[in-house]
Amino acid sequence: MTDEVIAATEEPVVPLMGDEAHAAPAAQNFALAVPAGIAAAVAGAVLWAVFTYLTGMELGLIAIAVGAMAGLAIRAVGKGRDHRFAILGAACAAFGCVLGIGLSDIAVLAKLEGVSLLTAFQTLGLGGTVTLAVQAGDAMELLFVAIAVWEGWKLAVHRAPRD
Repeated sequence: MTDEVIAATEEPVVPLMGDEAHAAPAAQNFALAVPAGIAAAVAGAVLWAVFTYLTGMELGLIAIAVGAMAGLAIRAVGKGRDHRFAILGAACAAFGCVLGIGLSDIAVLAKLEGVSLLTAFQTLGLGGTVTLAVQAGDAMELLFVAIAVWEGWKLAVHRAPRD
């Protein structure tokens, strides 16, 4: 075969532009997306607890921000297009919310008792923290967690551009 015949049978390669270049299937990296999602969830939970401690208010809206942080971190680092990334985003969002709720409840207790977050956690321990979070939880908190999980699911995946 000559070079002309080979060149004529090949499809032309069109370079990807913008977000498409970063989201090509070959660029997906689930192994890096996992620690990025966990780190974003933990960072969001800690920020939620610090906000609660400083203001004395526990806002459920912050749960949505935690879910969004986890999803966006997974999308930025993992560059994924399949359902694994969405599931990871939802799981990290749920983890961040549960951790944030527990830490925020400790922050409220610490503020009421006039002690540091660390002292309050040492006093309660892990079992006491879980008990406190369950007793302090309500339906509205669950609603915000559900929205956060949805945000983590939705934002973790690169979407193909619509024509």
